[in-house]
Amino acid sequence: MHPRLAVAQRADVPPFHVMDVLRASAERQRTHGDLISLAAGQPVTGAPAPVREEAVRLLGGPDPLGYTEAAGILPLREAIAGHHRRMHDLDVSAGDVVVTTGSSGGFVLAFLAAFDVGARVALARPGYPCYRNVLTALGCEVVEVETGPETRFQPSVEQLEQLGPIDGLVVASPANPTGTMLLPDELAALAAWCEDHGVQLVSDEIYHGIEYAALDGDAPLARCAWETSREAVVFHSFSKYFSMTGWRIGWMLVPERLRRAVDVLTGNLTICPPALAQHAAVAAFTDASYAEIDGHVRAYAASRSLMLERLAAMGIDRLAPADGAFYVYADVGHLTDDTVAWARRLLAETGVAVAVGRDFDVVDGDRHVRLSFAAGEADVAEGLARLEAWLP
Repeated sequence: MHPRLAVAQRADVPPFHVMDVLRASAERQRTHGDLISLAAGQPVTGAPAPVREEAVRLLGGPDPLGYTEAAGILPLREAIAGHHRRMHDLDVSAGDVVVTTGSSGGFVLAFLAAFDVGARVALARPGYPCYRNVLTALGCEVVEVETGPETRFQPSVEQLEQLGPIDGLVVASPANPTGTMLLPDELAALAAWCEDHGVQLVSDEIYHGIEYAALDGDAPLARCAWETSREAVVFHSFSKYFSMTGWRIGWMLVPERLRRAVDVLTGNLTICPPALAQHAAVAAFTDASYAEIDGHVRAYAASRSLMLERLAAMGIDRLAPADGAFYVYADVGHLTDDTVAWARRLLAETGVAVAVGRDFDVVDGDRHVRLSFAAGEADVAEGLARLEAWLP
């Protein structure tokens, strides 16, 4: 091979280890048929019935489902704007919305539009690894903010002020892997600080709708960064609350100054989001769809309670609060200092898959695992029973 024919340095980012777990899980299911996956952040429920029915209608109809405008079809953007009015009483117009190829596609668009090579972008550790890895691949400098139980695994204004000059901040509430949420005044303070200091805030709100305080009779914690600052970029997705992971459809709320750049980038990178998913997703905002997916959230709450109770009884009691989303982030450092090897043995010997902490925290992750309770209460109960029997 010619010495100039090499892999680009920008591609030298860590793997997303959960994808290796998913491959090993699929092999376990093929060979043994006994897999219980507590690894994937994927609801087992599927898209709401009105969405699936609309997709069938569209596939049988005359619409060729060709390219759409880059920012997404107008009926979907109008429906998304209505969703923000419903969920947050927030005045959002269709022009504020850009439909994306999943939130992952939105990350690339937003980071390219907002950050130049060399930009310093802060984010919480532990946190979703794709923020860190995509930013690194795009030539940005990732500045990790160490968080833990004392900060509820979320960054604070006080911590940001210790970082020196930064160009951006990525926050997530509810967060992956911890499930923790920024309190309303905390998100407002971060958004105001970013706007005052010329720092681009990127607020990942893809798990909005999946939180548990309201089910317990408390005030809901979820807030939108746009309630404080319209200079923020806000990510959303149909994958989590709407149970539409494989449809690869999401959206962003985009400040006016970035819209032309995002539109041009979309046209060059993907042309448009998937047409079938766009048209069918309009039906996600019907009363029937909301009733169905809110039922899913109540089911997640039951599985969450079961998991928190059973893990504590096993002695795995150093857990993030799990305010929202469908994850429990557990410190298992009293059992292992290498959760990659530990999780491999767990899968090989019991058929139970968990996500390893190294994905989310390159410093302390080897003593943590993430367990998803999106699989359903029966699978969660069985997985926990196998884990308990396997532990020393």
